[in-house]
Amino acid sequence: MIAWPEGARVAVFAPRTGADLSALPKDRTQIITRLRPDWEAFQADGWDCVLEAEGRYGAAVVFATRAKALCQGLIAEAASVSDGIVVVDGAKTDGIESILKACRKRAEVSAPLSKAHGKLFSIEAGADFSDWALAERGTVEEGGRTFVTAPGVFSADGVDPASRQLADALPEKLGAQVVDLGAGWGYLAHHVLSRESVQALHLVEADHVALGCARQNVGDARAVFHWADALNWSAPGPMDAVVMNPPFHIGRASDPELGRAFIRAAARMLSARGQLYMVANRHLPYEGDLAANFGDVREIGGDTRFKIVQAARPSRTRG
Repeated sequence: MIAWPEGARVAVFAPRTGADLSALPKDRTQIITRLRPDWEAFQADGWDCVLEAEGRYGAAVVFATRAKALCQGLIAEAASVSDGIVVVDGAKTDGIESILKACRKRAEVSAPLSKAHGKLFSIEAGADFSDWALAERGTVEEGGRTFVTAPGVFSADGVDPASRQLADALPEKLGAQVVDLGAGWGYLAHHVLSRESVQALHLVEADHVALGCARQNVGDARAVFHWADALNWSAPGPMDAVVMNPPFHIGRASDPELGRAFIRAAARMLSARGQLYMVANRHLPYEGDLAANFGDVREIGGDTRFKIVQAARPSRTRG
């Protein structure tokens, strides 16, 4: 049982929806999260949510992430704002053993508490992890263009090959109102906006950091940026096209339901003549969901790894 400092605030970094925070003093706890679905879930449950740490805290908690650089960066951030211990909570599948080993080399660490599929440990107050601080940005080169990325965002170190194939397969005319659903740092948006037919492109992205990168990468007045959960975002009107490379992982586990939910969301926001253009790993079983939500589904490209699908005649009553 951890004794939280009496009367002092506690910072919690990057908890995911469903995380058990019942041991924390809700009235003195501030959740720092940049993921919109988690923000909405914790805020709805009465927690104070912010994008950045605000001042000093009596203690901090870090929920380990799968991306090692991001996890180390969160620990560095927590240590820099906490006057007390930093508690690290993580699953074995997210590399908690490696993080524990690295922390032991540089600070006094408590004996780890084993829990279901993971571990929890605390780092002494005053430990210096400043060299783990996240770089403000990274870059990706593509076709003579430099894109800004950030540690922990999807495809931070290079253009995702599936997104590249989708960009190459997009038709010249996409319509006037287009949505990039799960826009990331803006790679697909950059290609969509090369089409003169586009009057407005809505970039919908749940990761606030990724969306910040997209704002730097997409300097076009037609771009409209939305920090939102793609699954419940409401389009301002019927859309002519949706382009997307939907995520299909939660942690390390493959979860096709996430992609299925993206398909349903796309069908809801398209006009009767709207078109969906999506790319997915070839092994993912999306055919039934596409057929349930669209009257016309065609594979228009891909290779042994990916499939590129065009879907038309969206239905809001099927699926």
